[in-house]
Amino acid sequence: MPEALPYGSWPSPLSAADVSASAPRIEGARFVGDDVWWGESVATEGGRSAVRRRAASGAVEDVLPAPWSARSRVHEYGGGAWTTTDAGVLVFVEKSDQRVWALTPGGEPRALTPVDPSTRYGGLSWQEGVLLGVRERHGKTVVPRRDIVRIGLGDRPDVVDLTADSDFLAQPSLSPGGHHLAWIAWNHPAMPWDRAELRVGRIEDGTVAEWATLAGGDTSPLQPSWLDADDLVYLDDPTGRWNLWRMHLSADLDHAPIAPADADTGGPLWVLGLRWYTVLADGRILAVRTNGDDELVVIDPATGDARVLETPVTANANVEDAAGSRVLVSGAGASAASGLWIIDVDEPASAVAVRGGETAWGDEWMPRPRALTFEGPRGRVHAFAYPPTNPDVSETDGELPPYLVFVHGGPTTHVAGSATPKIAYFTSRGIGVLDVNYGGSSGYGRAYRERLLGQWGIVDVDDVIAAARGLVAAGHADAARLAIAGGSAGGWTVLCALAASDDFAAGISRYGVADLRRLAEDTHDFESRYLDSMVGPLPEAEELYIARSPLTRLDTLTTPLLIEQGLDDEVVPPSQSEAVRDALAANGVPHAYLAFAGEGHGFRRSETVIRQLEAEIAFLGQVLGFEAPGVDPLELR
Repeated sequence: MPEALPYGSWPSPLSAADVSASAPRIEGARFVGDDVWWGESVATEGGRSAVRRRAASGAVEDVLPAPWSARSRVHEYGGGAWTTTDAGVLVFVEKSDQRVWALTPGGEPRALTPVDPSTRYGGLSWQEGVLLGVRERHGKTVVPRRDIVRIGLGDRPDVVDLTADSDFLAQPSLSPGGHHLAWIAWNHPAMPWDRAELRVGRIEDGTVAEWATLAGGDTSPLQPSWLDADDLVYLDDPTGRWNLWRMHLSADLDHAPIAPADADTGGPLWVLGLRWYTVLADGRILAVRTNGDDELVVIDPATGDARVLETPVTANANVEDAAGSRVLVSGAGASAASGLWIIDVDEPASAVAVRGGETAWGDEWMPRPRALTFEGPRGRVHAFAYPPTNPDVSETDGELPPYLVFVHGGPTTHVAGSATPKIAYFTSRGIGVLDVNYGGSSGYGRAYRERLLGQWGIVDVDDVIAAARGLVAAGHADAARLAIAGGSAGGWTVLCALAASDDFAAGISRYGVADLRRLAEDTHDFESRYLDSMVGPLPEAEELYIARSPLTRLDTLTTPLLIEQGLDDEVVPPSQSEAVRDALAANGVPHAYLAFAGEGHGFRRSETVIRQLEAEIAFLGQVLGFEAPGVDPLELR
């Protein structure tokens, strides 16, 4: 019979080390002959980005051995750091020098691009027998020069500039026969989810001779692909939802939506290499549709008929590759941990996990997400609730559980309902989790996304507070034991919420933004004008930057705080977290500051993740008043 124990003190088999090892971070995947290759961040190897393959026999081995690491820094967030040729040659961006290298399995890597510390590559793809990529060159101009390039596979470096003409370029796509190139472009101060252009150019003498913008300008097109030499498929959101569109180049550029839906096929282009659909060999399209959660649909572009597939993947879905009717899809689900699946679109029930997809614990330990909506000052607020879940323990009569409110980063991203070991780490100990998609989050259409324009630090704060209060009002959480946690932009919202209200008894800021002016000065080019739309352009809006920044109203920060920071973070530099730490110390507010050497924007090393999780549960126990078993106490200053 389950034992009645106070919330937060429940014994759990989910150790921080187990959590660190149980949720693989997939970074691209490909069918290569009968094998499946995928990229994976290996926490036990310092976060190295390996490329691995599974043979038809089930045997798994590294294609890219240590110490090589496939990681791009284009736009700082990278993506598209590796691909393969038709002959099974691995082509990758090496993290340490940002050069492109080629590796025949069993051989030694050889460089395809010259030594140049100012140059980075990313967004690699193999199309029509050609290796394409995005090149980013720093140092000669205020805005780094970016262009789409063709990279030769010969013994000497051979990099040909195909097209430039904008601040940012992404997702190049060659038409069958290689006569046209389509790509996505945008310019400062817009972010790609604000305004972008779909451009198509004619290839002549190995480069783009002329191009035209065929979609976008006031919308946000994404991911062009070719059905044939004259038919282009892409994503766009003129209706307020990203949907599939089709354009005929030889018919007066006639374009029309394909199977429009009140859901998004598409999302924020933070990372190069993201794919929300793929064209199958028979012309059908396998696509992700998002409305809070994800679903996979098979679409007939000729009729617009769409069929929903029942698969394990309902969150963070990315369509990696296709071969015949089989697709490789990465993601997670309500009852499936993060992983990579082979799914046959004609027999979806036979989906097979190539990597991940399950945990070492039974389903009884994994909380089931519940989609909730709350009324906020500016409309509905979406969230997912995960109640305390432990088959060996029952709650104490009359006690309401503590809840940890998660605030995602971005802020233009979103969370979906999925059974993550990280969430189960808390819920199995008797701490509920509320994951909030505040106004500004993607996954609910452009109008919801644009609720945050000019209002960062206001709408996000109001929405997470409204969600937390709604959870309490519904009788699900103890109002005196609410905590809030977030990283990056989520860390900003944590600090702002603590400064604006007394709803939370504790806060956890992971590499959080604390000073908007300092962020505008220090951050990298990709996000250097992001604040123009989220707050206002400088110097005209400087007073807003000052008024909203927690560092300029530190007297309002009186809530105990745990601060976690990577010392190699170039997106939100350590100076921001250090300033918060110093201010809390000066004001006598209980706090702890954990700095992690070798970590950037987001933690990848297993030792970091272990220390982070154990410190967070110890911190919550100390502040919220329960004894957290199995972890060392955390010293608060």
